[in-house]
Amino acid sequence: MTFLSTHWLWLLLAVAALLAAHIVTSLRRARYAARLASASMLSSVLPIRPRWWRRHVPAALLLLSLTGMVLALARPARTELVPRERATIVLAIDVSNSMAATDISPSRLAAAKQGAQAFVDQLPPKINLGLVSFSGTAAVLVPPTTDRDAVKAGINGLQLGPATAIGEGIYAGLTAINTVSSQFVNSGQAVPPAAIVLLSDGETTRGRPNSQAAQAAKDAHIPVSTIAYGTPNGTLDVGGQLIPVPVNEPALSQIAEQTGGSHHRATSGDELTSIYKGLGSSIGYRKEFREITDQFVATSLGLGLAAAALSLAFSRRLP
Repeated sequence: MTFLSTHWLWLLLAVAALLAAHIVTSLRRARYAARLASASMLSSVLPIRPRWWRRHVPAALLLLSLTGMVLALARPARTELVPRERATIVLAIDVSNSMAATDISPSRLAAAKQGAQAFVDQLPPKINLGLVSFSGTAAVLVPPTTDRDAVKAGINGLQLGPATAIGEGIYAGLTAINTVSSQFVNSGQAVPPAAIVLLSDGETTRGRPNSQAAQAAKDAHIPVSTIAYGTPNGTLDVGGQLIPVPVNEPALSQIAEQTGGSHHRATSGDELTSIYKGLGSSIGYRKEFREITDQFVATSLGLGLAAAALSLAFSRRLP
């Protein structure tokens, strides 16, 4: 929670002064009573004093009410996640043959499909979502759309291919985003934000280099968030021979850093699903401050009324 008009918080010093005055007054009353005659004499000349809580509870409620009013003047606000009305996101998934490795059960590709489905479900419905697959080449399987069923069908239909072209996957994502952005430009509207979420388990072996593609994304102000997918000891069975297929995490991290995206590492299907959900929340939603002044006003009013009611009931006077 934060406050939008913090200068009003100085009034809390006045509330603190009232609290100090109440404490001092209570102590003086106690010392004054002790100076008088014996307890037997006091009972005969003074009225029965209310129990201590009958004196202090109304005062405490009143001070809390005043505190709430001061906080209300400071315009309290809390952060809320608000779905983006317009944005374009492209999901780029590596389908190179190394994704057939079984170090992630049942296989890297099968678990990647499950995680991607979770990402699709996490996004607000009005966001345009596209799908790109890449191995030795890259292809836009589903242009950015709000049709989630089309994207899910594209994810389920992913097929393995030889080699890895991460740079080409980024370029394909930029092309897909540009088709949507150009529509807004042609209609004279502001271009909505866009991002690429790229998952890979290897390093570029074909196509344009990662750095060139990352620079193109940076120039277009499109962050690329990367997910390094797989375990360090992953292997691929090729004709009975185990071929190591480790993840080149530094290369993927560099892409994210160069473009202003975030980098993540997943070594299990559950980790990947969690990362995808987190990315869906951070990319598909924006943070907004929502004022909750009315809640503080209502609470303060309730405390003030309670203080008045208890004071009238116990001492027949307002606090």
